[in-house]
Amino acid sequence: MSTIRWIEDHTQQSARWHSENATPLPKRTVVADDRVKAADAYRLACEGTALLWRGDFHNARQLLRAIGRRVDRKASGPGSSPGETFLRNRQHSRHRARVLGKLLVLLDDGYTLALRRAPDVRQACLEAYGPPTGPTAVPLRELLGVIGAHQWRAKGVDVPALGSRIHPHYGVFAPVRGEYVDLVARAPLPPATRRAPATSTAFDLGTGTGVLAAVLAARGIDRIVATDISTRALACARENTHRLALADRVEVWGPGLFPEGRADLVVCNPPWLPARPTGPVEQGVYDPDGTMLRGFLTGLAGHLRPGGEGWLVLSDLAEHLGLRTRQELLDAVHAAGLHVAGRIDTKPRHPRSRDVTDPLHAARSAETTSLWRLTAGPPRQGGAVPAPPSGSRHRQPLRYAMRTS
Repeated sequence: MSTIRWIEDHTQQSARWHSENATPLPKRTVVADDRVKAADAYRLACEGTALLWRGDFHNARQLLRAIGRRVDRKASGPGSSPGETFLRNRQHSRHRARVLGKLLVLLDDGYTLALRRAPDVRQACLEAYGPPTGPTAVPLRELLGVIGAHQWRAKGVDVPALGSRIHPHYGVFAPVRGEYVDLVARAPLPPATRRAPATSTAFDLGTGTGVLAAVLAARGIDRIVATDISTRALACARENTHRLALADRVEVWGPGLFPEGRADLVVCNPPWLPARPTGPVEQGVYDPDGTMLRGFLTGLAGHLRPGGEGWLVLSDLAEHLGLRTRQELLDAVHAAGLHVAGRIDTKPRHPRSRDVTDPLHAARSAETTSLWRLTAGPPRQGGAVPAPPSGSRHRQPLRYAMRTS
């Protein structure tokens, strides 16, 4: 546990230092209030000095936005390729997080924020951090994320495929991109699950909020084991399972990737980009070195029942960014003793795919999300589905384009 120290009223003060992004302890901390100018705050933050805020809460938010604008003015332009543009974008995001993370606030022993016009953040912090352990200094930017996560958790996310809402927790990826949920809701179930639905079993690997496990239950799968390596995700999935009255059919297991045993269907929606996340929420998007993807592929054959299928739900955005090729994905599939029995494609519907100001717009606008149906052992009659090369013009005007062997 790190301790942050500063001088206030000619007296040395201290508090526990907490950063979800594993940001190192600031080199130096000074007290700041409404009198500080944005230019000075930006300069100090860039030098590594943290500013412990003692002024008005809403003024602190305005200062944070002003610092952010100054950081963005220094952003480099697009690179000579989509991959270079992506790397520059990630470097800027990490730099931005470091600078903005230098504006701090102090939470007292009960998570009270003693600033003028400050909201009541006690419940939000309790949900995100657990029981308080004494006065704690946190980046204001992080605290705003905690507040937003509490609001998402209370309101929930509407999931049309369920006809219900899923309530995400702090640090757990929310199912706001509905296309991957719809793919799992509409793909043809493996023959084994259709022949004996009352005894069918499915694994949902990396369950997050538990949304895909709930969709599989709604489709008639008798028993689902939902796994995750994140303790926050496991707690979130359990809560949603109970909310949806599915606790008798969905077992939440972990931390880990594969549970023991075999299943008729194994579903995995790993993070889509092989890059390093800058915070807990980004762990649902970025998978360093494609670790989870490789773990799913290499372990799948040993966890499928005869006639079972593995469903890999994956975007090809990494291919458009030059982070992974289609051939590399297929090689990993074949090296694991797997075969492609079919693939279902859909185009993204999220706003960023239409944002022409996004530096990565060209790649996002070409993105396709696919559900790959994988089997173990010899290919089924008709052979594997040939995969078009990355970037080829295989798009179809239909919302869903199904390819089966």
